[in-house]
Amino acid sequence: MSFRTTRPARHVMLDDVRGAQKMLSGVARMTALEGSRHLSGLVGAPVHLKCENLQRTGSFKLRGAYVRISGLRPEERAAGVVAASAGNHAQGVALASSLLGVASTVFMPIGAPLPKVAATREYGADVRLHGQVVDETLEAAQSHARDTGAVFIHPFDHPDVIAGQGTVGLEILEQCPEVRTIVVGMGGGGLAAGIGVAVKALRPDVKVVGVQAQTAAAYPGSLAAGRPVAVDCGPTMADGIMVGLPGDVPFEIVREVVDEVRTVSEDALSSALLLCLERAKLVVEPAGASPVAALLSDPGSFEGPVVAVLSGGNIDPLVLQRVLRHGMAAAGRYLSLRLRLADRPGALANLLGVLTVVDANVLDVGHVRTDPRLGLTEVEVELQLETKGPEHCAEVRRALGEAGYTVLD
Repeated sequence: MSFRTTRPARHVMLDDVRGAQKMLSGVARMTALEGSRHLSGLVGAPVHLKCENLQRTGSFKLRGAYVRISGLRPEERAAGVVAASAGNHAQGVALASSLLGVASTVFMPIGAPLPKVAATREYGADVRLHGQVVDETLEAAQSHARDTGAVFIHPFDHPDVIAGQGTVGLEILEQCPEVRTIVVGMGGGGLAAGIGVAVKALRPDVKVVGVQAQTAAAYPGSLAAGRPVAVDCGPTMADGIMVGLPGDVPFEIVREVVDEVRTVSEDALSSALLLCLERAKLVVEPAGASPVAALLSDPGSFEGPVVAVLSGGNIDPLVLQRVLRHGMAAAGRYLSLRLRLADRPGALANLLGVLTVVDANVLDVGHVRTDPRLGLTEVEVELQLETKGPEHCAEVRRALGEAGYTVLD
């Protein structure tokens, strides 16, 4: 996903963020800061979760959108606003516009999750589905802005948006004055830039760590080059931070206020989402779980107390189901096996008996009898098992081997 702005870059200062905080009073919630006993044990220091997934509209995006639209001149408000987004920014712009009495049009990709489309409409936006990918949606939104005079509200590449997102940093310092490290997911960089501005101005000793998905990590190469450099984003479940080109405005700020940018794997993202759900009882989207993924990937490298920003919780239930299964597999709690059996009565019962002895829960059984690779008296069985972790997976495989079965996958 690539976004650019024609507005010249301007730095964002602490006073801008403080002004945004006053503007957001009574609009954005001061979201909870929850301690995580499990993560604290892994890191060896207190770890707290900043729950922006519980923000109005389900993400931090409301903060920046509201500040940006609040700053429009009367004639700009009269012309309305337009945005392009697959989810969180769409909802933030829709609600902010409704609260300010400004008409909003939001372009979303044709394949956008239905719950996000419905929520954006319910917040008051005129939703228009256009394009198969966000770049096509963006082009349609910008064309609408040119044709109608509506103001395009960028998701991250504007000083007012960054100032609004920076209010998260002020809240963290108020809620956890002893914080030493703040970990935050990064796409275009608006949230990390805003938090960094606020935190570094008041506590320059606090380390700010940005996190990107390995397959959509534009910032490491851009920082090395000293300018925004586009990358081709590969597939990632963390669509909220899948941005192929850093914004000009946040990039210059990130260079100054973000100490380090790390990348995380898809396995780490799914494991982090599962941990948030099971241990913290929080529904978090993969992008929002990226700071937790970084903690899980290298827990000993963070100085505590640590605050991990859960930036959003808007996830399609069907996607959540797939990610949870992926997370269970990554955590060694979901095992897929393929075996060949003699095609005779009782063969499957004997196999299931072995699994019963080792306490593996069978979720699904599939039979294949028509594969040309099978002998006339063979049947292939595919098993989906729920297990208790990597050691239990090894125990299941060992028991099958001792019973004379050969595991193909």
